[in-house]
Amino acid sequence: MTSPTYAPGPDDATVRDATGRILTPPSDWILLPPGDAALTRRVKQAGDHWVVQEKKGRKVFSRGVWAPAATIRHIQDELAAERSTDAYARRQASAAARREQVQEAYVEDFRGAVLAYLAFDARHAATAEAIADAVTAHATPVGSGTVARTQRIPIERRASAAVIAWLRHQTTGYDSMVIPRVKGKRREVRRMLAARSKELLARYRRGEPAGPSCPLAAALASSEMPVRFPS
Repeated sequence: MTSPTYAPGPDDATVRDATGRILTPPSDWILLPPGDAALTRRVKQAGDHWVVQEKKGRKVFSRGVWAPAATIRHIQDELAAERSTDAYARRQASAAARREQVQEAYVEDFRGAVLAYLAFDARHAATAEAIADAVTAHATPVGSGTVARTQRIPIERRASAAVIAWLRHQTTGYDSMVIPRVKGKRREVRRMLAARSKELLARYRRGEPAGPSCPLAAALASSEMPVRFPS
């Protein structure tokens, strides 16, 4: 079933269409906030509704669904009854176990992809392992919103992007930089820092000596993942 999609209006009781016109939902409608996927799906399937979405940058965020109050409350009651049964509890437990297995497998695969991207010389194997642990722990949790969670690009690209992002935050002054609010400037700064990070990685790939003064060593030390650096 198709339904109109709107942006949030100037207040909680209005929406804005594609032309900028402010609209008010019917008086017997209420806004169902996002958060319960099953409830939202059933409300959409039940009949007339308005979808509210807000675009921020390249991302689109759900802001809820307007629909008749009676429809929403009826479906809420149905779901509550279903979710109170033992059969539902067993299905949820089984689904959770499957999700955990899938997550564990993905974490292992992602960590392997990180190590493959690092490709450090053997003398820096311990460093590579520590970086893989740190990047994987940061990037793979469900709901983290990191590049590692996207399915749009191969896992190899996810791994390389996650490493560069981790290095940007851990080995450069990016987080404290004052970047002019000029279109494209932040992207330019990120490209510059990415080039520095790749140069740093190249030294480890060549097996060049590293020590505590290396920004990568400092980052790993601060992450409480001690690494022994060969002389």
